[in-house]
Amino acid sequence: MNSMEAGVESGHGKNTGGSAPEALPEARSQGRMVLRKFLRHKLAMGSVIVLALIILASIIVPLFYPHSFADASFSSYVDPSVEHPLGTTQVGKDMMAQVLRGTQFSLLIAITVAMLTTIIGVVLGALAGYLRGFTDSAISRLTDLFLIVPSIAAAAIMVRVLSGSWYVVALVLAMFAWMPIARITRAEAMSLSQREFIEAARASGAGTGRVVFKHLVPNMVGTITVNATLAVAQAVLAEAALSFIGLGVQIPDTSLGLVISENYEQMQGRPWLFFGAFTVLVLISLTINFIGDGLRDAFDPRQRGVKA
Repeated sequence: MNSMEAGVESGHGKNTGGSAPEALPEARSQGRMVLRKFLRHKLAMGSVIVLALIILASIIVPLFYPHSFADASFSSYVDPSVEHPLGTTQVGKDMMAQVLRGTQFSLLIAITVAMLTTIIGVVLGALAGYLRGFTDSAISRLTDLFLIVPSIAAAAIMVRVLSGSWYVVALVLAMFAWMPIARITRAEAMSLSQREFIEAARASGAGTGRVVFKHLVPNMVGTITVNATLAVAQAVLAEAALSFIGLGVQIPDTSLGLVISENYEQMQGRPWLFFGAFTVLVLISLTINFIGDGLRDAFDPRQRGVKA
C-alpha cells in the first residue's frame, strides 16, 4: 500500500511539476469529419480533379498556346490539325483559343454570380429568419416578387439595355438568382434561433448583427457551402442560355455560350467547332453538380456511409 501511495504521490508530483497529464483522445472536429467523408466520395473527388484540370488548362495553356483568341488571320474553316487542334472558325479564328478564352469568362461569370447570390441570399434569409415580424414579411414578399418574374427574359432585357460586358451579365444574373438561397437560409435561421446558444447570446446583450453574423451564419456553413457550389453550375448554364440566344456576353468579351452560339450551325458539317465548347460546358456543369452532391452528403450528419 505504501509503495502504491508513493507511486500515486510521485505521479501527482510529476503532473504538478509542469507536464500536462495525458489527454484523452478527442473527437474529431466537424471540419475533419466533413473533409474525410468528402474525400471518400469517389464521384465528387473525380469531379474535383476534372474541374481542376479544366480551370488550370484555361489559365495556363493560353500562356503557351501560339495563337490568340482575337487573331482572325487564318483561313476560314481549316480542319483540325496539329497547328489548329479544333480547326478555325468562319472568320479565321483558332477554335482552341476561343474555347480556352470562353472557359475563362464563363467560370469568371459563374463564380461572381455564385458569390453575389450567396451574400445576398444569406444576409436577407438570416435577417428574415432571426428578426421575423415585419422584416420577415417584407423580405418574403420581395423574394416572392422576384420568383414570379421570368428570370431569363428579364435578364435578357436588362443585358440588352445596359451592355453585354461579362460583369453586367454577372450582376444581372445574380439579381435573379438569390431567392432560393434566401429561402433555405431563412428556414434554417428560424430553426437555429430557438437554440440555447442563441438565447445565451441574446441574454449576454449581443446585438442583431453579432447574433446573426457571429452565431447564426457560422452554424449554417454546410448549407451555405452546398448552395454556393450549386449556384456556380446554375450560373454557368444561365449565362450559356443568354449568350446562345444572343442576349448575353457580347464581343469583344466571350464565353462558352457565345462560342456555341456562333458555331451551332456547323454541328452537322464541322462538329468539332460545336462540340469543343459544348463538351467543356457540360463537363463544368456536371462536375460542379457532383461536387455539390458530395458536399451535401459530407455535411449531412445522417449520412454514415458514402455514396458513389
